[in-house]
Amino acid sequence: NHLGDLGALGNDAAFAFGLAQFSRLREDWLRLAKEAFGHRLMMDGIVPGGVASDIDRSSADRLFRQCDSVEREVLQLQQVYDEHSGLQDRFMTTGRVTPELASQLGLTGLAGRASGQAVDLRCDQPWAPYDRLQVKIATCSDGDVAARVMVRFAEISESLRLLRVILSRLSEGAGETRRELRLPAKAALGAGWVEGWRGAVFVALEWDGENGSNGIRRCHIHDPSWQNWPVLVHAVIGNIVPDFPLINKSFNLSYSGHDL
Repeated sequence: NHLGDLGALGNDAAFAFGLAQFSRLREDWLRLAKEAFGHRLMMDGIVPGGVASDIDRSSADRLFRQCDSVEREVLQLQQVYDEHSGLQDRFMTTGRVTPELASQLGLTGLAGRASGQAVDLRCDQPWAPYDRLQVKIATCSDGDVAARVMVRFAEISESLRLLRVILSRLSEGAGETRRELRLPAKAALGAGWVEGWRGAVFVALEWDGENGSNGIRRCHIHDPSWQNWPVLVHAVIGNIVPDFPLINKSFNLSYSGHDL
């Protein structure tokens, strides 16, 4: 997602070369995801009780090589973006959200971290395997489009590091991928949260196990876009109209996520 965003941000600033290069890198990842996990977007890979399939050594090796290849190219493209005066003129001071405003409005995810909010569930409430990975939070206090671009570059680098560490710790041979779930015999309430690429995703689930129902009674899903959209309204104030697509893409919020 960060790869696609960086390309789109370049394109919104009339730098089509960036879109072409990052789109190619994103497509490389999508194709490898299809080979390794059976789906380009890795949908249905995580299932109740575990994961849908294991990853073999050959796929793990290809992922290692892909990490090296993407890292080299992203570093080169980051230098191009940083040294391109036209891009920096469009990025810097555009769509600024101060750390104070970000805190007041509860700005979350990469947009929040670009406005000085050092919040990441993988660090604040780490669950396995993040409790053993020491995730590094990428932050900036400038709060403009340039800051959100910088955070994306930093998070790509950190994601590649995490992926290498996780791959290196995978055990050889067939391992347990899924455990049988014991559904509650009575009514039960559960909650879970994960640091998504846009920010914290929260799900609350109420289970009805009484009288043999064995079904979901109620479900609530909170997408980070719900609380970030109002901040975008403030971010565009005082900017020229042609900068709106750039500011909007720098947040890249979900329309359907707000409706949840």
